[in-house]
Amino acid sequence: MDVLSLSLGSTGLLTAVFVFLSVIYYIFSKKTQENNAPPSCKGWIPWLGCAFDFGVAPLGFIDKKRRELGPVFTLHVAGERLTFLTEAEDFHHFFQSSNVDFQRAVQDPVQNIASVSEESFMQYHTKIHDMMKGRLASSRLSDVTPHLIQQFKGKIQSIFGDEGEGDLHDLVRKTMYAGVINNLFGDNTLPVDDPKEFEKICQHFIVFDEQFEYGARLPPMFIRDWSTAKQYLLSKFRGVVPKLQNEKTQGNQTVLQSLVSITDKPHAPNYALMLLWAALANAVPITFWALSMILSNKRVLEKLQKQVDDTLGNTPEEKWEFNEEFFKKMPYLKSCVMEAIRLHSVGVITRRVMTSFTVREYVIPKGDMLMVSPFWSHRNPKYFPEPDTFNPDRWNTSDLEKNLYLEGFIVFGGGRYQCPGRWYALMELQMFIALFLFKYKVNALSDHVPSPSLKHVVGTQQPSKPFLISYKTKL
Repeated sequence: MDVLSLSLGSTGLLTAVFVFLSVIYYIFSKKTQENNAPPSCKGWIPWLGCAFDFGVAPLGFIDKKRRELGPVFTLHVAGERLTFLTEAEDFHHFFQSSNVDFQRAVQDPVQNIASVSEESFMQYHTKIHDMMKGRLASSRLSDVTPHLIQQFKGKIQSIFGDEGEGDLHDLVRKTMYAGVINNLFGDNTLPVDDPKEFEKICQHFIVFDEQFEYGARLPPMFIRDWSTAKQYLLSKFRGVVPKLQNEKTQGNQTVLQSLVSITDKPHAPNYALMLLWAALANAVPITFWALSMILSNKRVLEKLQKQVDDTLGNTPEEKWEFNEEFFKKMPYLKSCVMEAIRLHSVGVITRRVMTSFTVREYVIPKGDMLMVSPFWSHRNPKYFPEPDTFNPDRWNTSDLEKNLYLEGFIVFGGGRYQCPGRWYALMELQMFIALFLFKYKVNALSDHVPSPSLKHVVGTQQPSKPFLISYKTKL
């Protein structure tokens, strides 16, 4: 009797809660319709909305709804309204409008991912951004380039060896992780030169990166592997940061030292973790995508190989500067890099709507997360004919020497918080590809470039399967 009463009572309570949520959802939906809100996908479960469909393959779901609902639409996902702008002529509402705010969009995910409090984030984020922008400006890359050249040369030799076979993604990842960490964080600040410890760092970072979106939204109990990886990486920085805070720097500071010097001590390891992710999560997979597409296209490979061999082969090694003037001798290299970036850009970028505004006669209400997808924007045939084709020659119509990109290209963002590390990223991508192709004769063993996983929306997509190569040092 008691058990039956308890069961019926629980069922009644759940039913009441469900009905209440449904009524609230209906009222809210009706209100937004009356306010001329964009067409939307609300799902059939109150609060969750279309979270399940969106979570399975978010990039594919975004494109599907764009085709169904038009250039401006809203997805109801786990209590949030995600409103997408998909046409370039509307992007000024995202990048230049005072109605939206970047910091308010990312503060909550950063708190979940790196355990940075709201108070600390709002106090230090702008300082960190401006420090990075200054330290990694094109005019200051000469501070870090010579060291990165030596890092890449040494790591390429130690990880690739003189010849071999393997998965290009895995090889590039280990080589660039090691070189970039030493360059931005300081030689062996993390145990990069200890093979066993470095392998642990790689494996934990890969988990941290691949489940990054889940870490931004889900409680730790549901993502135990990710939480373990996060705590492992944080423990490394908690051991390193106090030493950096107490030591006196002679000469140029590393970027990590600059970061630690301007943040609050309790959160310095947490900000270091975010710097690690920002340094590795996008540029490294883009390097893989660029090389895999170059190696899979004979005409592109031959044209690029000639420019690389002529430039590096006719310049004494001690004068390999890899600055803007040096890259001008290999213009096709930057075209290949830009085309790889176009095809494998981040899935979404976001702003929080602080004041309601109108786009195409639709009212975007305060509180919405305003979203733009560089991944799909760069596949708009209006701006990029044959958008799925790897065609470096399409960049001939832009002025890459002056960093004037093709219309519709938005990967580096815009406005106050444009990507502060973009010049460093372009430099490291071109440097690594040039050094690699100059050192080795490389053959693709896989018959085609793998498709990208459509599960990654925050960082660059990972390949869905290995891309095998063979390589041998040139005589």
